[in-house]
Amino acid sequence: MLLLLIGVILIALYFYGTRNFKYWEKRGVKFEKPLIFVGSNLKMFIDNVSVSERFAALYREYPNERFVGFFEGNGPGLLIRDPELIKRVLVTDFRYFHLRGLNPHKTVIEPLLRNLFTADGDLWKLMRQKLTPTFSSGKLKAMFPLIVERTEKLEKIADDLAETGEEVDIRELMARYTTDFIGACGFGIDSTALNDENSDFRKLGKRIFKITKRDHFVSFLKRMAPETFKNLTFLAPDIQNKTISLVRQIMGQRNYKPSGRNDFIDMMLELKQKGKITGESVQKRNPDGTPKIVELELDDQLLSAQVFIFFAAGFETSSSASSFLLHMLAYHPEVQERCQKEVDEVLQRYDGKLCFEAVKEMKYMEMAFKESIRCLPSPGFLLRRAASKYTIPDTDITIDEDTLVVISTEAMASDEDYFEDPEKFIPERFHPDNIDKIKKCTFMPFGDGPRSCIGERMGVMQSMAGVATILKKFTVSPSRNTIRKPLIDPYSLIVQTIIGGLPLALKRRTNITN
Repeated sequence: MLLLLIGVILIALYFYGTRNFKYWEKRGVKFEKPLIFVGSNLKMFIDNVSVSERFAALYREYPNERFVGFFEGNGPGLLIRDPELIKRVLVTDFRYFHLRGLNPHKTVIEPLLRNLFTADGDLWKLMRQKLTPTFSSGKLKAMFPLIVERTEKLEKIADDLAETGEEVDIRELMARYTTDFIGACGFGIDSTALNDENSDFRKLGKRIFKITKRDHFVSFLKRMAPETFKNLTFLAPDIQNKTISLVRQIMGQRNYKPSGRNDFIDMMLELKQKGKITGESVQKRNPDGTPKIVELELDDQLLSAQVFIFFAAGFETSSSASSFLLHMLAYHPEVQERCQKEVDEVLQRYDGKLCFEAVKEMKYMEMAFKESIRCLPSPGFLLRRAASKYTIPDTDITIDEDTLVVISTEAMASDEDYFEDPEKFIPERFHPDNIDKIKKCTFMPFGDGPRSCIGERMGVMQSMAGVATILKKFTVSPSRNTIRKPLIDPYSLIVQTIIGGLPLALKRRTNITN
């Protein structure tokens, strides 16, 4: 009797753990074979790769398919390989895919994940509507003197490091520069990150992107069973508490009123002063089909969430991109020399001073920058979640609401069908004469469509200014511990973290022409 009961329980568990595994088979879609209960979620742990590498591998495994199925626990997921279909998802049919899909639970969302990047629905729509003017060209130009101040400090520290003759972790150096800038333009404070690698601000930046086993385990549980584990938090409590405390402290010092610093905190306080945000809903409709008007109350936690993503996204992506460009230039001295020559010539026209207009004129370095983020996009994938049923164009396949959709930007950018000799570093791919040859939706370092990165221009300018500062006085080259193709930390979740940093030799130039 006991054996019979155990047998019944095991059979019941098996059917429960595999209840949805015929989803793609019924639709005639090729798919990755799932494991009971966990679906495809264990794949990256088994292969010991990052999330980005895991989806890139899935992309390459099915070279002849427009899309490939997989399972997120018991829920269906779809990896899209076809650029035309990607364009439909990100742009043309955006109304079906406005959800980012990073929050597994629809209603229980931890405070700091109510930010512009991870938020969904009307919260995202209203915040995007109000924050877009914050990143205009005019605002960026007004902010540029803060970048210049940080580049001057960066140059001094780089000079001190070059004096020692020791190899320099260029990833850490650029992270300190970026953190210092974010502290100034985001929080209106001097973070001292450039002068002190152990500053509180730098520690917070490191902690946000230090993915622990606990973080991976929580992510795994929440994606496998969202309802059961809805109260577990992605972010460790110390990150949430420190961020909210810091933002409240700064806003309190300003008496919850704009201070005239024109930093990101001031912009948030201006929004708060205006009261509730109102706008058209992306989720709710009137009986006549028109969008309902919805409103949003701005409280301290919601403001803290926006400041958190401004800090986290601005710091990590810019420092990663700028340091990897320097790494690539170290292995391509002919490209580095051409970049240095351009920096010299442009700065000569501006009396040797870096400014907004000068960086805009560094066209070849911008080409090299784009090529470096093609070689190592971070993050290397985009996520969307179906907001309603959707029939894939030119097929009779309909996916259900909540189906996760993944686009591997890492795999697309290294696909030889779209980029000749993808393993080679060729900045000329992005020359104005060649840019139109790049197929739409195959190079998307900042995403595409209404949910593309709002801070793209700021990130590029900040990165370019930092790289130009290094190149105008220094030359980088491989050092004793440099690895030509850096290893990606398998614990990386969204951004691609490099194991061991990016050590390089930093030497003063002797051929400066300005």
